[in-house]
Amino acid sequence: MTDTRRTVHLAVYDTLADWETGHTTAHLARGGFTVRTVGPTTDPITTMGGLRVLPDLALADLRPEDSALLMLPGAGLWDSGDTLAPFARAARGFLDAGVPVAAICGATAGLAREGLLDERTHTSAVSFYLAATGYRGGGSYVDADAVTDGDLITAGPTEPVAFAREVFARLGVYEGKKLDAWYRLFHDSDAAAYEILNTGS
Repeated sequence: MTDTRRTVHLAVYDTLADWETGHTTAHLARGGFTVRTVGPTTDPITTMGGLRVLPDLALADLRPEDSALLMLPGAGLWDSGDTLAPFARAARGFLDAGVPVAAICGATAGLAREGLLDERTHTSAVSFYLAATGYRGGGSYVDADAVTDGDLITAGPTEPVAFAREVFARLGVYEGKKLDAWYRLFHDSDAAAYEILNTGS
């Protein structure tokens, strides 16, 4: 039986931005987590890069109590209508249940439209991108690579490594020196961090 404390759900939908969650999912799996994909239905979706993904489960079957974290990648669909609004509503359910949500790129705009950024510190691509949603959280916007506010993680589209770092910190995948070393290795190409990451010293 799957340990829900070690299961992370990755939302997948057409036009998903392939590059934004690769670091996160790969190292979650290496850290002993199970990554399950959740789509609008269980029909295949096609990413921005043309990859076809068959979701493990449909959004209607996703429950916060079965998950350690919900991850929402960016996608062109976030800015072209309300197709992905049900995923933002699911994020509200997760946050209300005390289960973390991590959103990057266009998914932050979806959360803004849902009102989930009005009173939480957050970031995105740029402040005016979120301002265009009409949300009321502009005063809580931070110009940073990634931001964690309690159970909510946000990041912009050019920061997949920082996004991963925040997820790892929140779930305890890497901590302290190892977390810093992981970030320096993959963000800064710091070869000296490799030994720290693999030996802890």
